[in-house]
Formats: sequence, C-alpha cells, structure tokens
Amino acid sequence: MRRSNFRDDWTAARTKACVSGNVHFHDLRHTGNTLASSTGASTRELMTRMGHSTTRAALIYQHMTSDRDQHIAGKLGEMVRQARKGSDPPPSGT
Repeated sequence: MRRSNFRDDWTAARTKACVSGNVHFHDLRHTGNTLASSTGASTRELMTRMGHSTTRAALIYQHMTSDRDQHIAGKLGEMVRQARKGSDPPPSGT
C-alpha cells in the first residue's frame, strides 16, 4: 500500500468489515493494545508490543474495563476464601 491511496484502501476495508462511523486506522492499534491489557499483559509487555520506551505511553492502553473489574473482584474473593479456609478451626469431633 502506498500512502497516496491508503485512505481508499482503509475505507474499502472498513466497508467490507461492516464497520461504519468515524473509525481511524490508529484505532486498531489502540483497541488491540487495550484488549492485550485486559488479558493481564504487564506494562512492560505492552511497551514491548507497542515499541514504547516509556511507561507513560504504555499506560494509555491500560483502561479499566467492566469485565476486567469483575475478574479482579473474583480473584480477590477467591483469595479471601482461600485465606479463610486456612484459618478455619478444625471441625468439632476430630
């Protein structure tokens, strides 16, 4: 692809993918890295994927999403349940 005809190629690709609205090519980069962040990728891993040399740039992609918040809450609940199991007194009669 050449820079001179990229806009036409991008518009055709969006149309073929049924993506409407004001979606820019750079939005793919942002979305991809936001999704990578939601999988649990570390800041260092995001920096490597993006080619960033500073944490500040990588942190842009570490948005809090509701599914990620639910995942964190679930893991915290699991940790609490495990800690309680370890501190429960033995059942009576043993």
